[in-house]
Amino acid sequence: MSEVRSGYPRRDAEGRIRVLGDLLGISLAGLVTGVLALVLFDAVLAFLGAGEFGRANGWLALILPGWLFLEEFRAWAFGAARVVAALVAAAVGLTGGLLAAGLAGGLPALASGALAATTCTMLYALIWFHGVRWLARRTG
Repeated sequence: MSEVRSGYPRRDAEGRIRVLGDLLGISLAGLVTGVLALVLFDAVLAFLGAGEFGRANGWLALILPGWLFLEEFRAWAFGAARVVAALVAAAVGLTGGLLAAGLAGGLPALASGALAATTCTMLYALIWFHGVRWLARRTG
């Protein structure tokens, strides 16, 4: 049995997040941080007269969750399981995010993009977490 690291998020000896709630929580915290930074940045630009508030691209909030998912990808051993799980999770997440953005098309770009980024992040985390473990068990 592998050694477990202490701290949050709970990780195993290879550095992989062990609990789905931890992955969802950390990715959601990164997403909220990204959205707040975009709101602040957009508000400052609007205050300075460089445009209207709400025109920033909310999809940029994916930067911190994307970084987390990249670190998760790197923590898994080289093999097809992690590549397939990442590709399927990305396809499902991006499709869900694009659908959410389309449904929120009447909102400002910041709001519709943030909603799309949230949908993409949550779908990616769910598919990745369960998919990579299932595929790793199946492929040995």
